[in-house]
Amino acid sequence: MGICGSKEAKQARKSSSGTHTKAATQSAHQSDGNAPSAARLSVEDKYIIQEEVGRGAFSIVKKAKDKATGKEYAVKFIEKKFVDQQDLILLGREIEIMKRVMHKNVLRLEEVYEVEETIALVMELVTGGELFYKIVERGNYSEQDAANIVRQIVQGVAYLHANGICHRDLKPENLLCTGAEEELEEGFKPFRVIIADFGLSKEFDGGEALETSCGTPDYVAPEVITAEGTYSQSVDMWSVGVVTYVLLCGFSPFLSSTQTGLFEKIIKVEYEFPEPEWSNISPEAKDFIKHLLLRDPSQRFTAEQCLGHRWLTGKFGTTDSLDNIGKNMAGYNQQRAATKKAL
Repeated sequence: MGICGSKEAKQARKSSSGTHTKAATQSAHQSDGNAPSAARLSVEDKYIIQEEVGRGAFSIVKKAKDKATGKEYAVKFIEKKFVDQQDLILLGREIEIMKRVMHKNVLRLEEVYEVEETIALVMELVTGGELFYKIVERGNYSEQDAANIVRQIVQGVAYLHANGICHRDLKPENLLCTGAEEELEEGFKPFRVIIADFGLSKEFDGGEALETSCGTPDYVAPEVITAEGTYSQSVDMWSVGVVTYVLLCGFSPFLSSTQTGLFEKIIKVEYEFPEPEWSNISPEAKDFIKHLLLRDPSQRFTAEQCLGHRWLTGKFGTTDSLDNIGKNMAGYNQQRAATKKAL
């Protein structure tokens, strides 16, 4: 989860005082439309809980198998005693948003179970891990591969925006991909990309302004840093621009040894396309990025406009492996891991 200002948290605490998360976790969409009541069933009644596949600050993710169908899922177990009231409010909002979405490029929530001490979220199982690590593991990776990946991300973002949802924390950790057994899934090359983690997401279709400082430093838009009034879903498009840049060269467009310096570069939109990494990247790719990394949010491409950009056809740039991408991306991943550990 990224940084988030306190104003929204205070508003959330005020509006949900005494409600806890029960209302948010009573039910979730299921393939047959009949979600179980948390009061009647526990997750173990329907699923065989298997090995651990991930761990967070206050959650454990385990693989699970549906006893009736044999289909595998991921179950996130959250111990409520380790979660403070503010995080429970954010969790409730995340659940409500995930209950609304159903798209191939957005992580799907199947069911929610809540007992006195634990919340269990049954979700789509994604076996390929984080996108940026997958790229390093894959080795051979071209500009056309990058365009196909970005197109999937934009398709997911376009779906969220069309449904009144602003993600607000698009970054490598929240971009997952399918595993080897699913790589040949029709229509998804080189693999299916899935947007995850809606902890900082916010609904904006009800006319409520987005005004809290949220996001992750490397990927946060200038207007979020400066906190100049309200902002819109265009903050997600800035993040898409940064992600696209990193996907093509393996390092961030905004580099600084301090967070203050980083924010200054973001606010001034100071970035370049240095050689040798960018010498063989197509003009169409650079044009795509330039339409997203803009100081004025109103001038930034929307998700729908991005889908109409010719670079996302995947026909520009070569199919040759990008220069230094494996080395650069591996270094970038190590840097992210070190930063996360320090925090």
